[in-house]
Amino acid sequence: MSEPAIGTGPGRVLVAVYGVFALAAGARAGVQIATRFDEAPLAYALSAFAAAVYLVLTVALAMGNRTLALVACGIELAGVLVVGTLGMVDPEAFPRATVWSGYGSGYLFIPFVLPLLGIYWLLRRR
Repeated sequence: MSEPAIGTGPGRVLVAVYGVFALAAGARAGVQIATRFDEAPLAYALSAFAAAVYLVLTVALAMGNRTLALVACGIELAGVLVVGTLGMVDPEAFPRATVWSGYGSGYLFIPFVLPLLGIYWLLRRR
């Protein structure tokens, strides 16, 4: 009997949430970059990068690419931890919020919790 794909069952929720985050972060970053990039280029570029990571995760989970999904979850978690910590240590580093600022506090800490859930799901489905 073969193992269920990682993007099925409860994994579909991860695919859906990452898809929503890819759209939300991408749209937000697109508007910020197009209208006021000079105000906070690093913060807005990081939001665009986060959107790209979410898009990769959406596709990797939906296609069942466990390795790519694990790498992307690791990048997301590292981004949330690094940006969250840098923002607390040096608030001037990010004059405008990114998706990962404050450990994802602007998004109800979902950017912090989501990669942990993703890693758990991916490793549990082995």
